[in-house]
Amino acid sequence: MRMTGLHTDLYELTMAAGYVAAGKASELATFELFLRRLPANRNFVLAAGLEQAAEYLLALSFSPDEIDYLRALPQLAAAPPAFFELLRDFRFTGDLFAVPEGTPVFAGEPLLTVRAPIVEAQIPETWLLAMIGFQSMIASKAARVVEAASSRAVIEFGTRRAHSPEAGLLAARAAYIGGCIGTSNTAAGFRYGIPVFGTAAHSWVQSFASETEAYRRLQELLGTATVYLIDTYDTLVGARKVVELGKPLWGVRLDSGNLAEMSAKVRRVLDQGGLPDARIMVSGDLNEYRILELVAGGAPVDAFGVGTDLATSSDAPSLGSVYKLVEMEVEGIKRYTAKFSEDKQTLPGAKQIFRYPDHDVVGCSWECPSCPSGASPCEALLRPVILGGKLVEPLAGVEQARARAAASLRKLPPICRSLYDLDHPYRVEYSPELLALRTSAK
Repeated sequence: MRMTGLHTDLYELTMAAGYVAAGKASELATFELFLRRLPANRNFVLAAGLEQAAEYLLALSFSPDEIDYLRALPQLAAAPPAFFELLRDFRFTGDLFAVPEGTPVFAGEPLLTVRAPIVEAQIPETWLLAMIGFQSMIASKAARVVEAASSRAVIEFGTRRAHSPEAGLLAARAAYIGGCIGTSNTAAGFRYGIPVFGTAAHSWVQSFASETEAYRRLQELLGTATVYLIDTYDTLVGARKVVELGKPLWGVRLDSGNLAEMSAKVRRVLDQGGLPDARIMVSGDLNEYRILELVAGGAPVDAFGVGTDLATSSDAPSLGSVYKLVEMEVEGIKRYTAKFSEDKQTLPGAKQIFRYPDHDVVGCSWECPSCPSGASPCEALLRPVILGGKLVEPLAGVEQARARAAASLRKLPPICRSLYDLDHPYRVEYSPELLALRTSAK
């Protein structure tokens, strides 16, 4: 899909035309993308989507027919010719700073910073909010599901319930970053190198005259990768037929009924039938709470397939991320900007997140905080990704983001990873120097 500048809200383009008309197009603007508050039932948000955000900025352009379309819009009838000339040669020439994918972030902390001529920084707002917001939302949900599953595997099954095929593809990517071991989405395997899983559905079993024949044919095709879906008819009868066929197989899947009770019964059938190594996967309207109940109850489940709740993050389906102007620079002179409206206040100035072992400090981007003697050094989370319209280094792929997420989540206090205790937020402080900027903001 071509990275077109039309993937934005109209007002981004009307503002861009206005900047040109007002002679402001070359003024340097700094925008930050952050969360005003954490969504429901979340103690953290796991940053994801940076790879696509950087690719978008690097490829962003307008085709001649897109520019002709904009010329014909009544809202742009008074736009100066220079605006359309600017779009003809439009490229992102600015800077992008961001926290690496797989980094836990909290309310008030910028996930990314864009610094560029104001037209170049304004137009990408909609696309960046959608991409970073969606993938971070799904990665955060996946991290919760994986936490609930403890050491058991979680596979993302949600494309058929996602809000579009492309959403399903990106959800698979984000879920892998969040800790899932793979996805049912084959395109995600091809595009991102994510492990893919899946064997057969109920229709496979129903298409054969007998359940045994369906199982035998599947085993001939897949060998050790065979996962039998055994609850099309009678689950325990299906398990006994699996035992009759014997090896090779990976295991069986249950997709309905009382999963705790039935998994225990199936486990006994498999063990008594000489298949103690055969694994049990369960699926069917699972979420982190149902999984936690199964794990806490000792259900003999080896893997969970999670679909709808994961691919849509149904309990917190949006992040409410925002993209706000924090600085302007004209002829080398900076002007700090902020909002002061009730419930929507922002802090001015480009920022940096300094992560200490037990808390974060959000400070000015130029600050260099000191650490007490003997204390662990802090980590500056926002890093350069694009400078002067050029990629600083190759983008990290999903494997690196996934590894960072796992390591970062382990460092969070256990209470931050709790599914229920939401009354002990991670400590985020603001530096005195940053707070002092508010007096000079306009």
